[in-house]
Amino acid sequence: MSSDDALPRADQAPGAPHPRETLRLFGQESAEQEFLSAFNSDRMHHGWLITGPQGIGKATLAWRIARFLLATPQDDGGLFGAPPPPTNLGIDPDHPVSHRIQALAEPGLAAITRSYNDREKLRDQIVVDDIRALNRFFGLSSADGGRRVVVVDAADDMNTSAANALLKMLEEPPERTTLLLISHQPSRLLPTIRSRCRTLRLTPLNPVDMQSALNQAGVEVTEGSEHLNALAQGSVGQAIRLLSLGGLEIYSEWVQILASMPRLDRARALKLSEAAAMPGAGAKFELLLTLIETSLARLARTGATGQPPLPEAAAQEAETLMRLAPHPAKGRAWADLAATASARSRHGQAVNLDPAALVLDTVFKMQDTASRP
Repeated sequence: MSSDDALPRADQAPGAPHPRETLRLFGQESAEQEFLSAFNSDRMHHGWLITGPQGIGKATLAWRIARFLLATPQDDGGLFGAPPPPTNLGIDPDHPVSHRIQALAEPGLAAITRSYNDREKLRDQIVVDDIRALNRFFGLSSADGGRRVVVVDAADDMNTSAANALLKMLEEPPERTTLLLISHQPSRLLPTIRSRCRTLRLTPLNPVDMQSALNQAGVEVTEGSEHLNALAQGSVGQAIRLLSLGGLEIYSEWVQILASMPRLDRARALKLSEAAAMPGAGAKFELLLTLIETSLARLARTGATGQPPLPEAAAQEAETLMRLAPHPAKGRAWADLAATASARSRHGQAVNLDPAALVLDTVFKMQDTASRP
C-alpha cells in the first residue's frame, strides 16, 4: 500500500476507527470464548476463518486475537510452572504489543488487504504479490522466537492466484504462525481454503450492543435509533455508513416514493435519481442502491409472512409494505424483482451506466410490480 497516510484503507470503513484501534468488542462473546477454549486446551488451529455479515466486528475480533497471541507468552514450563489460563482476549492498551500494533510496528504481525497500484489507485482485488510478500515476513527470524500472526481482510477479495498462494501456506503453515482470514461471504472462497481453517461465526448485534459499539466509535445517535437498527441489521459498520451519508433521510424519502405507487410520484423519483447522479455522489449512489434492495427484501418478507418487519425503518413504512405486499403471491413477485434488480444494478455499475437512469429503471420496474394484483 502507498505510504501516504491520507489515502483511504481498504480495511477501514469511512467514518469509523480502524479495527486495530477498537479495543473492545461487543456482542461476540461466544466466538471469543470458542477461540479462547481452543487456545487454553492446546487445540489451536493454524488457520481461522472469521465469518458473518459485514460490519459486525469480524476485523475487530481478528485484531483482538492478534494482540492477544502476540502479547501472551508461550508456556515453556518456566521456573514457577505454567501461568493460569487466560479468561479473556483483552490486552492492556499500554502493553508494548498494543503500542506497536497501533503504530504498525509489530514485527510479529502482517496485515494483508487490497493494496494500491503504481498510480495510487486502490486495487479491486488482493493480488498474488500481496500474498507473496508474506514469504519475506515468514523468512525473518522473530526477535524472541515467538508467534507470528497474519490478518487477511477480506479473504473474499483475493483473486485466483492470490487464493492459491495462500492455500499453499495453509497446507504447509510456517511454525508458530496463525492465519486469521476475515470473510463476509465464505462461499466465495476456495473449498480447500475453507476446509483448512477452523470457522468462527459472528452474529449481528442486538440494539444494546449496537449502541455500545457506536458509543465506542464516538458516533452519537440523537434520534431515529429504531429506524437505524432496522436498516443496519445488526451491523455497526452499516450504521456508521448510514449516519455519515444521511441514509435515514434517503430511506425515508424512498418510502414516500413507494407510498405513491402505483400512481408514482415521478417528480419525487426523478429528484432522488438526479441527486444520485451528481458529481461526487458515488458513495450516496451506492447506498441508495443498497437501500432499494433492502426495501425489496422487506416487501418480499411482508408478503411471505403477512406482517411487516419491525421495527419500521422509516415512518409509514409498515403501512406501505402491507399495502404493496398484501399476500404471499405478491411477496414472491417482490422477491423475484429483488433478484433481477440486484443483477441489473451490478451490471449497470460494471459498465458505468448513468446512475440516474439506473435508479429510474428500478423505480419503473417496481411501479409495474406494484400495479399488478
